[in-house]
Amino acid sequence: MKDKTLVIMAAGLGSRFGGLKQVEPVGPNKEFLIDYSIYDAKKCGFNKVVFIIKSENLQLFRETVGKRIEAQIEVRYAFQDIQEAIKEYNLPINRQKPLGTTQAILCAKDFVKEPFVVINADDFYGRKAFVDAANFIDRNPNDLGAVLYLIKNTLSDNGAVKRGICKIENGLLIDAVECSVYKKEDKIIANPLHQSYEIEVLENQAASMNMFVLNEGIFDLLEERMQIFIKNNKNNLDICEALIIEDLFAMIKSGQIKIKTLITDSVWYGMTYKQDKPLVKEAIANLINEGVYPKNLWNMTKN
Repeated sequence: MKDKTLVIMAAGLGSRFGGLKQVEPVGPNKEFLIDYSIYDAKKCGFNKVVFIIKSENLQLFRETVGKRIEAQIEVRYAFQDIQEAIKEYNLPINRQKPLGTTQAILCAKDFVKEPFVVINADDFYGRKAFVDAANFIDRNPNDLGAVLYLIKNTLSDNGAVKRGICKIENGLLIDAVECSVYKKEDKIIANPLHQSYEIEVLENQAASMNMFVLNEGIFDLLEERMQIFIKNNKNNLDICEALIIEDLFAMIKSGQIKIKTLITDSVWYGMTYKQDKPLVKEAIANLINEGVYPKNLWNMTKN
């Protein structure tokens, strides 16, 4: 069994949710969505977790998630701080928001020397997704992969969500477009983030939830992509964001990497909007009743 690390991107502002949604309790003992992802990963053989957070949130994370899991799994904290990014990439001094998910993953490079899975902090991915990712690493430690979801299983009833609409050939990802996706009557509509048109997508369309299986070799390639991104956005450096899905597919198109696909039928739960929280809590309660998770999550995993 290969060493495996879980990298969790948790530096987002949570503006649409209205707060720091990464530490909103959804479980019966104040567990967060992050807890359930870590629990699933640990069950599947992951032995380290790296949180990518803002440095000012370190104490908050340690007092909540950290104190629950540090005795269960190795924990590291990497910081995605805008002031450091401003210095490193010569950004405008008035920039406020993080530089995007590509730069977030680069913040973890000093803590990751083995295959790793990267996820969002505010998404629930489901046990099967981690089982598939762990098996993929054990069988293909040098390969890259993407756990993809059926678009119908990733939508919010309360508004649009960002999803990567993917194209697959012979089990490999060949293209993806980051879109704002929402329900419109009985249709699913996707608006590419950098375009002004909309398209209808089928309910079984493969979509990315930013759950990728990567390895240490990706960091140098992502740093190259960041330099290209900064150059290409020199007139837009106050608000532009480097998105991991766009950079991965740029490298696919240039022939630098190949990404194998792992398509799951798991159902996504997340808190993009405040109105999503009751539905997420209900889903977690149902999984507890079905025996997927213990009622007191971490007290059941001390052995």
